[in-house]
Amino acid sequence: MSKDILFEIGLEEVPARFIRAAMEQLKDRTVKWLEASRISHSGVSAYATPRRLTVLVKDAAEKQEDISEEVKGPSRKIALDASGEWSKAALGFARSQGVSPEQFTFKELAGVEYIYATKNSDGVNTSSLLSEGLSGIVSAMTFPKNMRWGAYDFKFVRPIRWLVALFGQEVIDLEITGVKAGNVSRGHRFLGTEAVIAEPAQYVETMRSQHVLVDVKEREELILNQINKLAEEKGWTIAIKEDLLEEVLFLVETPTVLFGTFDASFLNIPQDVLITSMREHQRYFPVFDAAGALLPFFVTVRNGNAESLDVIAKGNEKVLRARLSDAKFFYEEDQKLQISDALAKLENIVYHEELGSVGDKVRRIRAVADRLAAKLGLSAKAVAEVSRTADICKFDLVTQMVNEFSELQGTMGEDYARKAGESEAVARGIFEHYQPRFAGDAVPASEVGLVVSLADKIDTIVGCFSIGIIPTGSQDPYALRRQAAGIVQMVLEHKLTISLQEIFDAALEVHENLRTEKPFAPDLRINLYEFFGLRVKRLLSDNVRYDVVDAVIAAGFDDIVAVVGRSRALMDTVNGQTDFKITVDSLTRVSNLAAKAAEGSAVAPSLLKEEAERKLYETWQAIHTPYQEALRSRNAEEALRILSGLKDAVTGFFDSVMVMADDEQIRANRLALLAGIDADSKAFADFGKLVW
Repeated sequence: MSKDILFEIGLEEVPARFIRAAMEQLKDRTVKWLEASRISHSGVSAYATPRRLTVLVKDAAEKQEDISEEVKGPSRKIALDASGEWSKAALGFARSQGVSPEQFTFKELAGVEYIYATKNSDGVNTSSLLSEGLSGIVSAMTFPKNMRWGAYDFKFVRPIRWLVALFGQEVIDLEITGVKAGNVSRGHRFLGTEAVIAEPAQYVETMRSQHVLVDVKEREELILNQINKLAEEKGWTIAIKEDLLEEVLFLVETPTVLFGTFDASFLNIPQDVLITSMREHQRYFPVFDAAGALLPFFVTVRNGNAESLDVIAKGNEKVLRARLSDAKFFYEEDQKLQISDALAKLENIVYHEELGSVGDKVRRIRAVADRLAAKLGLSAKAVAEVSRTADICKFDLVTQMVNEFSELQGTMGEDYARKAGESEAVARGIFEHYQPRFAGDAVPASEVGLVVSLADKIDTIVGCFSIGIIPTGSQDPYALRRQAAGIVQMVLEHKLTISLQEIFDAALEVHENLRTEKPFAPDLRINLYEFFGLRVKRLLSDNVRYDVVDAVIAAGFDDIVAVVGRSRALMDTVNGQTDFKITVDSLTRVSNLAAKAAEGSAVAPSLLKEEAERKLYETWQAIHTPYQEALRSRNAEEALRILSGLKDAVTGFFDSVMVMADDEQIRANRLALLAGIDADSKAFADFGKLVW
């Protein structure tokens, strides 16, 4: 027989950003507890609203599964003494397993006899386990922020106000922080009342009758359907940002979509300002026409039914009008600020006590950007634009608009710079130098924005590393991992002909010149290289086998574009050519012997006595130059094809030549030959790391 289990934790309103993770955590912990408790079931569903976290277990067994377990003990030789009696070891094993020695059996394993004890355990009734089990699940849950309430030491995301705990129609005897579990839940705060849950299977529909849609997916579909219907009726395009939809989803229990309007005169403010104000402050969805122009309307989601929507809309319009009036005031006031005055204010903003002011950072960005621009061979016009962009890239940080909406940094800089008469390249570069802001964000499209973005990010990373701020574990307060990943992404997408070491050099030189008070640690460059290596490895691991990643990383990743090309070429070859293992085995054997060669040894052709070794030398000499050229031109497929051409010559060499000859000169010469081939091979990958 089986029954359903329902467990609802009723709470004060939980922050929307915590709810989905909490719901999934509750489900995951419930599933693991059921498994550990040997309670079979047919599935676990999770539900959540701002005021509740719930799990519903279908067809939970009324009794634990019985178990019979066989445990291996000491060998017969140890278990029996010279007189054939049970030894202390055997008796101790019996006590530890809760059995008598008479229950032992002997079984042979790998030619040795051991004693075995069979432990039988009868399952207990599920109802006797639920109180302690559910209480343990709740107390084990973790959240980004916790609360304590009353006189209780217990911590949870928000105070617990009611509990529903049912096993079939039976109420589970459970109490947490003075709240005793029952079969009564609470409906919508304004539209519903208390509701008796007769049995777990009726939970979803009972709550629906109390104006609460507990199914997250159902709520989301209802919101989207209403928005899409409104858009179709009005001929609008309603922009649905995923993170905003997620937040709204967990702010409501009964979602009803409505729209309002705002004064069209506010459209004179930059579109991004209006959108940010609506989304971030009011949780509104902006409305666009078919051409992508913002319209003076907004869409929001009410936590309630469709009654008096006009009154609700007017209330929202009143609040938005105040928000947009503030934004308009800030925008107009910012127009009075000269860029030079804004830059002067940056000198008074501390960037970091050991790295100086924001003004100091801007000067470093300019110096690094100038070096990178020269290294990349930009035109004189572009170099001048890079310098100007770097000089003013942070000026909007002191504007009232960015002070109010920090996410608009760069956006407002672009707008204000354009209005102040800066060139289009410089204005756009100010916006782009923040890109990519997050994983999946676009990289700067212009070379000006690209160079300043590289300079800004590498300055931050080098500066932090130089004063000992290095990400560890989950701690990364300055988002250095994200900025390093951004540098890797920019180099890769623009196929820049610049190495990581050259990027490091630019920033290290600037920091050494401008910060003379504290010498850098000698392992700073090594730490930087290893840090970026992890970012490159993670990038490759998204689409490439782990052993292929390890193989190409071992050959170096200073040229990010090249290492990505080598990983893809090697992955395709490993998957597509069944005989490639022969090439890999040959190169691995070469590498193993090459390790015995004297460092810096050169091949003397006159000492190549055997036909097979002369052929190998000639083959290697024939491919060496085109192979190196293919690597330099980042043509990984061609480089691997050329390198594979050594296979027959290497195989013939090992079939007929004794590498470790008695003659010391001959032996050293042959090892030098293999060392030269190995050096070429390892410029592509360490093939010994491939797993077959």
